[in-house]
Amino acid sequence: MTGYTMLRNGGVGNGGQTCMLRWSNRIRLTWLSFTLFVILVFFPLIAHYYLTTLDEADEAGKRIFGPRVGNELCEVKHVLDLCRIRESVSEELLQLEAKRQELNSEIAKLNLKIEACKKSIENAKQDLLQLKNVISQTEHSYKELMAQNQPKLSLPIRLLPEKDDAGLPPPKATRGCRLHNCFDYSRCPLTSGFPVYVYDSDQFVFGSYLDPLVKQAFQATARANVYVTENADIACLYVILVGEMQEPVVLRPAELEKQLHSLPHWRTDGHNHVIINLSRKSDTQNLLYNVSTGRAMVAQSTFYAVQYRPGFDLVVSPLVHAMSEPNFMEIPPQVPVKRKYLFTFQGEKIESLRSSLQEARSFEEEMESDPPADYDDRIIATLKAVQDSKLDQVLVEFTCKNQPKPSLPTEWALCGEREDRLELLKLSTFALIITPGDPHLVISSGCATRLFEALEVGAVPVVLGEQVQLPYQDMLQWNEAALVVPKPRVTEVHFLLRSLSDSDLLAMRRQGRFLWETYFSTADSIFNTVLAMIRTRIQIPAAPIREEAAAEIPHRSGKAAGTDPNMADNGDLDLGPVETEPPYASPRYLRNFTLTVTDFYRSWNSAPGPFHLFPHTPFDPVLPSEAKFLGSGTGFRPIGGGAGGSGKEFQAALGGNVPREQFTVVMLTYEREEVLMNSLERLNGLPYLNKVVVVWNSPKLPSEDLLWPDIGVPIMVVRTEKNSLNNRFLPWNEIETEAILSIDDDAHLRHDEIMFGFRVWREARDRIVGFPGRYHAWDIPHQSWLYNSNYSCELSMVLTGAAFFHKYYAYLYSYVMPQAIRDMVDEYINCEDIAMNFLVSHITRKPPIKVTSRWTFRCPGCPQALSHDDSHFHERHKCINFFVKVYGYMPLLYTQFRVDSVLFKTRLPHDKTKCFKFI
Repeated sequence: MTGYTMLRNGGVGNGGQTCMLRWSNRIRLTWLSFTLFVILVFFPLIAHYYLTTLDEADEAGKRIFGPRVGNELCEVKHVLDLCRIRESVSEELLQLEAKRQELNSEIAKLNLKIEACKKSIENAKQDLLQLKNVISQTEHSYKELMAQNQPKLSLPIRLLPEKDDAGLPPPKATRGCRLHNCFDYSRCPLTSGFPVYVYDSDQFVFGSYLDPLVKQAFQATARANVYVTENADIACLYVILVGEMQEPVVLRPAELEKQLHSLPHWRTDGHNHVIINLSRKSDTQNLLYNVSTGRAMVAQSTFYAVQYRPGFDLVVSPLVHAMSEPNFMEIPPQVPVKRKYLFTFQGEKIESLRSSLQEARSFEEEMESDPPADYDDRIIATLKAVQDSKLDQVLVEFTCKNQPKPSLPTEWALCGEREDRLELLKLSTFALIITPGDPHLVISSGCATRLFEALEVGAVPVVLGEQVQLPYQDMLQWNEAALVVPKPRVTEVHFLLRSLSDSDLLAMRRQGRFLWETYFSTADSIFNTVLAMIRTRIQIPAAPIREEAAAEIPHRSGKAAGTDPNMADNGDLDLGPVETEPPYASPRYLRNFTLTVTDFYRSWNSAPGPFHLFPHTPFDPVLPSEAKFLGSGTGFRPIGGGAGGSGKEFQAALGGNVPREQFTVVMLTYEREEVLMNSLERLNGLPYLNKVVVVWNSPKLPSEDLLWPDIGVPIMVVRTEKNSLNNRFLPWNEIETEAILSIDDDAHLRHDEIMFGFRVWREARDRIVGFPGRYHAWDIPHQSWLYNSNYSCELSMVLTGAAFFHKYYAYLYSYVMPQAIRDMVDEYINCEDIAMNFLVSHITRKPPIKVTSRWTFRCPGCPQALSHDDSHFHERHKCINFFVKVYGYMPLLYTQFRVDSVLFKTRLPHDKTKCFKFI
């Protein structure tokens, strides 16, 4: 460091070294300067001399530089290649020029062709426009022709009667009253809607004598009836309640007749009036026996032959459960088929026409002499002989242990209290009902009470006496629920009962329970049945079914659906229509009148036909509206014919279908907005989709900033009053199609799967058609039913988390199915899908249909569902056992049937896949 400093200061401190460095630097600079001088001066001179020497050589071929003569330049070896290249390039340029000229000529020709094509296109556009106009005119003409032949109908315009009627010609005798001569049809136009006016019994003197429980029950059911009106001037029918009377009130016939004739709308003869006398006791008075009822119909449980007018008066069932629904937990199950006793009978006859018990004559001997007036004594002897034979365990008692109930002469009085009689009937396979010995007594309250109790607990009624008029006999097929045996065949009764198979017994017991529950069980069912019988007789269509008014939640659409490639999962098949169709509602009100007339004709000709007790579905072209209320109980009957399917996509022979048909998606959700939006996006572009109804089951409204996808069809968000799974099956008025696809908000189905399921449903419109199958099983150790979700070779349920069903089932589920089932669904927040399967199988006696789908259809990555809870399956076990108690039997049916596509998993060439559109 010190030396370096000294050098920078001029070499101070070492003079000798500094002098040597200076001398060395000078020598270097001199040498470099000399070297550069030599190079710059002598090297150019030497080069010039050398080149000059070469140029002066004598050999001409060695002269490289200097002037040249002629083509000597081309003779140089190195330049020859360049010349050849130049000549080749010149030739290629000439060829390219020739080609360019040729292409220019071709371009000119093509330009001429383009101009010609443009002219052809313009001409083709004009022709296409003309063809479109022709097609449009043809379609318009076709629609006009179709509209003339089959107009699109709405609910018919209501025609009401005039205030004053012209009156009817008087019949020769009121005993001969029938509809054609005692009923004023002018007050009941076909489109009147069947308005019914119900008198307030409290405004009349006899009203204060009525049993308060009967009067209260009657008034409650009248207020809730769809046909009842408060305007008496437009009424088709007038209803007045005259019984049952309180004890010990006795109303004289003359007094009652005077009050009836003073009714405001009696109009001298009481036409279009119905006088109802309901009975709660077996000894109810026949109040109208000596009363002149004119042309008014009479509905009661006791009739004498001189009083009853067939096809005009109505035999009704007794009113046992006046104000409440029956307790289904106290009703015994319908299985096992065989019970302790083969048959039972308890009764005592206070007054008999004859006493031939001491005579040991046979029936043949009796028939050879004068015909007996009463077979009851012979019946007693025969039944006691069967009991003594001990071939089967039977119980017959012809003397009551306690005081028998009051009864009419020649009638078998009831023994004991109602609870004691029901306990005995629960142990009986058959229940004997011996009709009154007086042949002039058509029906009595005692017989009707015995019939009611037998049907209630599932004992098959055996009516001895063919002259009896059973309740609603001209509409119901009693031979499918009871045995009516003439009294002379009493000796063959035992053989007849032993000959019935278990399957026949179960069918009769099930049908009897069906009749009891539908027509006899409550005051509401009795009143509805009376009105339905009269309405069906005069061939007026039923009112439309009740629809739930939808309270829409406003929402706004966001991004167009389908932009997310992860949402697109339409499957490999294209089963939709060739052209996208706008939303199209199912046609309504096309066959209301036709169904009423044809079913009325069938019922009168002893054919199993529906008894129109409840309102019509507006979609009656394809589904009988009263399917649950068939007299035969066999379920739906096929409606033949139909216009076929939609183009080539559907089978042309589908019964009852209309040419165009769509379905509505009903999706229940609860505070899972992201999952819901993803599921809605997957519906984008789904063929045959009419609308999406989102049932918002949460009290908390959707987020205001939530953007709903635009999927090409309307999305209706419906607000519910409470959080209930039953809301899934409400018949919302926004559902305008017959077909409903009930789907969970986390279900993941491809478009081809949905469309295939829809096609299958169109061929089985009375069934549940869907994807996830389940079955029930009997747990032998615990003697109860179990719910099973394991994959197996058979199933009995199709869950409504992804299933098609008819909208009419939503009405039956919400308003007709026993309330106890809906209450349990709300209690457990579970089992609504099982309840729907029970309902449909109970009505149709058919299993559901499972269609092919992937092994899993749940949305991957979605939040955990309720079904993953440990208590989920335990609750479903309880639900199944509870539903079985309510129905009285297990309605679910096993099936090993599954529907696959014709070309399911078939490998086809790519150019052949279009055939899927036409299978």
